[in-house]
Amino acid sequence: MVDDRTAGRRPIVRQVGGYDVETKHALDVCPGAALKHGPLPSGAMIELADAWGPVLELWEGFAADNRLRYNASSGGAATAIAETGLRSGRWNGVLHIRSRPDAPLLNETVRSTSSEELRAATGSRYAPASPGDRLDLIREADGCSLFIGKPCDVAGVASLARIDLQLREKLAGTVAIFCAGTPTLQGTLEMLERMGIRDPATVCDLRYRGNGWPGHAAATVKTPDGEDEHRLTYDESWGDVLQRHRQWRCYVCADHTGEFADIAVGDPWYREPSANELGRSLIVIRTERGRQLFAEAVNSGAITAFPVPWDRLPASQPGLRKVRGAVWGRITVSRLLGIATPVYRGLPTFRSWKRELSTWEKLQSTLGLLRRVRRRGLWKRHPVKELTEGNQGSIDL
Repeated sequence: MVDDRTAGRRPIVRQVGGYDVETKHALDVCPGAALKHGPLPSGAMIELADAWGPVLELWEGFAADNRLRYNASSGGAATAIAETGLRSGRWNGVLHIRSRPDAPLLNETVRSTSSEELRAATGSRYAPASPGDRLDLIREADGCSLFIGKPCDVAGVASLARIDLQLREKLAGTVAIFCAGTPTLQGTLEMLERMGIRDPATVCDLRYRGNGWPGHAAATVKTPDGEDEHRLTYDESWGDVLQRHRQWRCYVCADHTGEFADIAVGDPWYREPSANELGRSLIVIRTERGRQLFAEAVNSGAITAFPVPWDRLPASQPGLRKVRGAVWGRITVSRLLGIATPVYRGLPTFRSWKRELSTWEKLQSTLGLLRRVRRRGLWKRHPVKELTEGNQGSIDL
């Protein structure tokens, strides 16, 4: 996996006389190629199944540690769950992503074995990441590991674990973070420009969210006199800049809430955050294993939480209610144009298109697709343009 400025994290595919065995195996479990749900688990909330996948329980809560709650993007539930397992010995490592120390604009995959390491990586990273590229750290470790990633990352790990016995035995559970799409590096560079930062090489620390809810984007730059911090609000960074640079694959993704995870967490946007709010997480329990992991975190005192009714999920993610339907329109038109698209089974996008979208919104999803096809040249292959390796100053931006 390599970083491409305008395409995101991309694999270098080996092709010598056709796909090699490793590439074929990767494609077999790649969530970008296909996703499939099995039968709905017993006790799942029927009201949510079509648009939100399997949901056994729905909670709202936050990390009991106020420092963690404040530093995290929305309540710190994912980190609190990860810490609970480390302390109890259920797992001795957590695979996740963090900012690269030598290049803060980019991400890297690490396996943390302490609360200190976990907390150093709190806060959303609205930049390309591929935690599945280091599953070897789970396979080769002594003991089990928790996996934290985007919905697509978790879906890929879940598919691989079904056929990879060694991974399945070492995987203690999965936590997915709600995702509305991943911006490319170009989005981050534009965000820095909006902050007034002209030279990305001077950035020594970059946070996209955190320090309150919904938090703010903050970049620390080196200056002749020391360091300066530049900030944008969440609306200014995500709303005005970053979301316009989401990768094409995100526009045809049917799973933005971690439907293949044991536990999924996201923002409870059913209400406006109050001033100086520490943050809360919407917590979706999707499997029996997830139920056990969450109960352990609550019983240990790591998380304060209360159950909420099923309609809290669609109320908290009003934008994603319509995305599933828009995906059906985008995929249908893409196939007519001969553009490669994912294959979904058990994720009923057509029903969402029919129920959730107005006539104008259905038309918008089609016209928007045609504009992106023309602007991005989606009918042709695009060679991966790998960034120059090295520290921030030597990366060709």
